[in-house]
Amino acid sequence: MDSTLFFLTLTISVSSVPWLVLATATSCDFPAIFNFGDSNSDTGGLSAVYGQAPPPNGETFFHKPAGRYSDGRLVIDFMAERLGLPYLSAYLDAVGSNFTHGANFATAGSTIRPQNTTFQQTGYSPISLNIQFYEFNDFHRRSQTYRNQGGVFEKLLPKEEFFSRALYTFDIGQNDLTAGYFLNMSGDQVRAYVPDLMNQFKTIIQYVYDQGGRSFWIHNTGPVACLPYILDRLPITAGQVDHIGCVGPVNDVAKYFNTKLNETVVELRKQFPLAAITYVDVYSVKYTLISKAKELGFVEPLKACCGPGGKYNYNVKVGCGWKGVVDGREVEGTSCKDPTVKINWDGIHYTEAANKWVFDQIVGGAFSDPPVPLAMACHRQ
Repeated sequence: MDSTLFFLTLTISVSSVPWLVLATATSCDFPAIFNFGDSNSDTGGLSAVYGQAPPPNGETFFHKPAGRYSDGRLVIDFMAERLGLPYLSAYLDAVGSNFTHGANFATAGSTIRPQNTTFQQTGYSPISLNIQFYEFNDFHRRSQTYRNQGGVFEKLLPKEEFFSRALYTFDIGQNDLTAGYFLNMSGDQVRAYVPDLMNQFKTIIQYVYDQGGRSFWIHNTGPVACLPYILDRLPITAGQVDHIGCVGPVNDVAKYFNTKLNETVVELRKQFPLAAITYVDVYSVKYTLISKAKELGFVEPLKACCGPGGKYNYNVKVGCGWKGVVDGREVEGTSCKDPTVKINWDGIHYTEAANKWVFDQIVGGAFSDPPVPLAMACHRQ
């Protein structure tokens, strides 16, 4: 074969398999992570505003409350570990924080679009995604003003170049769906506002891109209808329950949200060809974990580890670590004996063991579109 023709053929063959090229690429060496989200990735934001998540939160890994609604580490913590970065400090936490390698703007109860309620009324955070961006925008600008003064600021704030080289992570949307159901909306009514959620989400990605962000790692929403707080609080008929005990119609709405999110990511890639945008299907991972719990070494996948008792060990009036009166008697939300074999921590959030299992499935790119590993998420398809 003519050498020119050989190399032309080789070039065409390689370019038709883009991930063959990616396989030879180097790791991205992210110097920082900037995270946006809700309680699935909150490392202390809500605790800084409304008071620390009480014991036994944090008991497994930190051995004390650490701002997380879990017994230990979250998926975002395992991501930071894998990238060789320190755990993210919450932007809202002024005590003991170090933002050299990023910041966490997530707060428990956050939604994509602002809720027309107060935290005291519904438990949804006033710090919606647009507010998280305002915080990021302010942090970006002011961190450089103060860092340039030197001294302690230089040691606690990120370099300007980190903002363009950082990984921007998003895990939000679950609360937007549940907010509708808790207002007695039907599934169709919740579906109807999903396009608006996507428009608002897309706008925030554009804003971050305009600030220099180029590498995005976006989680879809999990099977919310497998969580004890949904199973306990929503009116459910026998015909709505699937083969593992989750509420099928509610999960169908979550899957609809994910379909629209994936479509939004595709649109964003066209709009921003210089950005590397990875969509991560955590729904499939979490549903597999719950449906195959016994095979994977877990027990009672639909029952919380930390709670006051009852069918799902959950009660909206008595959270993990709190005391209250239920049916005329005082009860307390206490931890189970072995959180390492439980999937659900407090009725809403996952245990460290479950978070670690989820992370192990997604870190290599098997559930990503495009199928890029975490450490290479700066590479475009």
